[in-house]
Amino acid sequence: MRYAMVAILALLAAALAPSGGVAQTQPADPPKAQEPAPEAAQAKEPAPTKEPDGATGKKDNHAGYYYPNKVTREEYVARAKPLPLYDRRSRIEFTNQLNLQIVGKPYPPPFVLFAKGENAEKAILVATHGDFVGTLYRMRAFLALMTSLARQTELFKEFKVDDLFTFFDQLRLLGFTQLTVSDGKDFAHQVALK
Repeated sequence: MRYAMVAILALLAAALAPSGGVAQTQPADPPKAQEPAPEAAQAKEPAPTKEPDGATGKKDNHAGYYYPNKVTREEYVARAKPLPLYDRRSRIEFTNQLNLQIVGKPYPPPFVLFAKGENAEKAILVATHGDFVGTLYRMRAFLALMTSLARQTELFKEFKVDDLFTFFDQLRLLGFTQLTVSDGKDFAHQVALK
């Protein structure tokens, strides 16, 4: 388990280096029926909603504290099922190790990833500067990069899912039920991982 996390973190840190790290990304797989089609996303960004938390249906206690109150939402039906060996501690360790890798670089971290919720089941990724993920399109491009990196891990290759699973599937394997990405200013998008 630790080896898989370290491999994932090393790839992420290398790709996010100012020099560009990974030059080419693969687009994320086409969305399932529950997810808006790419053509629809290109036509118009989803309107922000004030709905409850996408993963639990409860009031979103993190909105307005870690990211803006206005949050756009979508649902992703994962191909992967959560692995029982990953628990609250594993999810926190995953985010801690990623952050340590990024903070250890000789440049400011482009984002911070952390786990929140009673069981650390909600991943929150907040940009720390610039317009890193300031629009739905930049956020999706970043998540496509994360998919490319996840597909390079030994974990995905070992299970022969490196051409099928996405970054969302990787998070679901770890037991996350939600990912929120924010530019740290006025944009936030939340993906419920089912």
